[in-house]
Amino acid sequence: MFPTLRAYSLAIARATDGGWGLELPGVSAAIAPAIPERSVVNCVVYDGADALEAQLERVADEYDRAGVLAWTVWVHESDKHAQSVLEAAGNVLDAEPMAQGRELNEVDPPQDGELDLVPDPSPADFDPVIERSYGWPGFGRALAAFPPEFHPYLARHEGEPACCLGTMDHDGDAAVTFVGTAPEARGRGLATRLMRRALADARDRGCTTTTLQATRLGYPVYARVGYRDFGRVQMWERRKPAPTP
Repeated sequence: MFPTLRAYSLAIARATDGGWGLELPGVSAAIAPAIPERSVVNCVVYDGADALEAQLERVADEYDRAGVLAWTVWVHESDKHAQSVLEAAGNVLDAEPMAQGRELNEVDPPQDGELDLVPDPSPADFDPVIERSYGWPGFGRALAAFPPEFHPYLARHEGEPACCLGTMDHDGDAAVTFVGTAPEARGRGLATRLMRRALADARDRGCTTTTLQATRLGYPVYARVGYRDFGRVQMWERRKPAPTP
């Protein structure tokens, strides 16, 4: 999961307005100043706790210079060394989604007619669903186009965009991200059907596994699609208050 998470995060950051990826020995940081308050986009993946400890303040300085207000480090729950390093540096444990994955050899796509898909959706098409499901305004403005290796999916409910997700392939693994459903379309199995479509397509492209980080709201959806648990993955966040207008 972590190598795919690194590749996906860096690709998304580079696709945002003014964003880039900071590559240091053993540490990669996705820096997206266009979304300065969203640490899930401004995030760090590392190879080992010693490398993280050596590079942490350099990473913090880069986020400060970029004007990023919140950034996070992804840490598996078993890495106590990294947790202690981050706590001492002032990062705070913000969330603990479940690391999940499954193989793609037995994925049944939805039947024809079960989804009303928007063809080739753009970030602007995702924008109303992301805002209503996540509370993130301005996604479409920050991300002019998806990275070439990103595969977006958007389904309508009663004629209106209502459910979105994206997958990104990396070394045979398909990362699933940006899963969101507008409140009025929840409880109808829309996200489950959309995931089955995306995972079947990923398998047809040659991927053999899929990974994701499951929130409390998304966990039941992923369980229905066959994902298994691989331990909590913690988000150690450093956040500054928003500037006064």
